[in-house]
Amino acid sequence: MIYRENGQFKTSYTADQQIFTIGQDRWAILAMLAFAFIGVPMLADEYMLRAILVPFLILALAAVGVNILVGYCGQISLGSGAFMAVGAYAAYNTYIRIEGIPLVLALLSGGFFATLVGLVFGIPSLRVKGLYLAVATLAAQFFCDWAFLRISWFTNNSASGSVSVSNLQVLGWSVASPLEKYVFCLAFLVVFALLAKNLVRGAIGREWMAIRDMDVAAAVIGIRPMYAKLSAFAVSSFIVGVAGGLWGFVHLGSWEPAAFSIDRSFQLLFMVIIGGLGSIMGCFFGAAFIVTLPIFLNQALPALGSLVGVTISTAAISHTEFMVFGALIVWFLIVEPHGLARLWSVGKQKLRLWPFPH
Repeated sequence: MIYRENGQFKTSYTADQQIFTIGQDRWAILAMLAFAFIGVPMLADEYMLRAILVPFLILALAAVGVNILVGYCGQISLGSGAFMAVGAYAAYNTYIRIEGIPLVLALLSGGFFATLVGLVFGIPSLRVKGLYLAVATLAAQFFCDWAFLRISWFTNNSASGSVSVSNLQVLGWSVASPLEKYVFCLAFLVVFALLAKNLVRGAIGREWMAIRDMDVAAAVIGIRPMYAKLSAFAVSSFIVGVAGGLWGFVHLGSWEPAAFSIDRSFQLLFMVIIGGLGSIMGCFFGAAFIVTLPIFLNQALPALGSLVGVTISTAAISHTEFMVFGALIVWFLIVEPHGLARLWSVGKQKLRLWPFPH
């Protein structure tokens, strides 16, 4: 009975267009943000911050970028890992080659160069779609893997091929401990998620969704497919590039091209499918699921094996992860194509009608 919008009248167009039109939603989001910024630092230990929460925040940010392209605009991409790599290496070169550049500006520059690369590899979307576009974006993955592995300038002529950053600071505030890294990544995620949510609710977001639903009809009513598709590639690549910079700078600290392999591209795509295509909230669900499932399997399978007297090897656990991921992808595509976000939406709708049957 506490989740009813009855009586919450809107007296202006601005109020009617709020992101969270129900007061309970607004208060719930504010409570979640307060808990994320205040409660989590007080309760989480160093391992949880470093191994679970920081990767979750960065991957959720990357999933937001992928969802804009795949979920909202309907353009299949298998090159997200390449755009993350471009963002990471561009931010690294900007950071070490421009004396005194702020950390935030270096990370945003990584997103800018990822945007340029995304536009180049987004041009085929003007002529092809579906599987052919997926193959075209896959070329970006292999090209970037080759470039960062063979062209030594990107790695500052490092003999080992790996790069590293240290002594990260923002306005004199050191980003060194797991707690500081968590707060830094959380601030990025909140800002970009809010920007993405407003984009998809605006005119450009409606153009993306029109192209996704039927590009021919969208062109007939005056939407420019070239502008819509390339803008989706640009925005998506920018967000994914910033996430790549955070992944290299904040989470890894030292990395090589293998950190952004094709496995990363598939991982991000799985997050979007499981979390929910065309949903910003689904990006959080998908990232949380992908990050926590391997940890759960690593703990649950050996315990289950000990109960039945069977020793489960590490390789078997790793193979089980792939099988579970594959089965879940098939299940969600068949049973619930809109992912966990749709289940969340259905639950909210039933709560509005409770206790009456639906």
